[in-house]
Amino acid sequence: MKRFVVSLPLLCVASLATLQAHAFLKTAKPAVGSTIQASPAEVQISFTEKIEPALSMIQVFDALGKEVDKRDVHVSHSDQSVMAISLPPLQAGTYKVVWRIVSVDTHVTKGSFTFRVVR
Repeated sequence: MKRFVVSLPLLCVASLATLQAHAFLKTAKPAVGSTIQASPAEVQISFTEKIEPALSMIQVFDALGKEVDKRDVHVSHSDQSVMAISLPPLQAGTYKVVWRIVSVDTHVTKGSFTFRVVR
């Protein structure tokens, strides 16, 4: 029982360190689940850690599943935790952003969110 009590705090600390070693979505423009009045020029995602641009990606799809982005994923020169992709003018509708990020410590995270353009 004494070993369990001593090892429990160590296990908690180790788990916390593991959780902090992944790049998670911090903010997005357009915001996750948002409704916007005009087509954005790009989708920009900020992560909790620096990312490896060569191994990371963002894609934007329309409601029919067609990729609509300009396929020019780029990382901000001033902040290595921000990645963006350019968009052509979008019609009114719902769009899905899919991302897969590799942080500089090689951990992979992925996810998706939607935003809606109305006019």
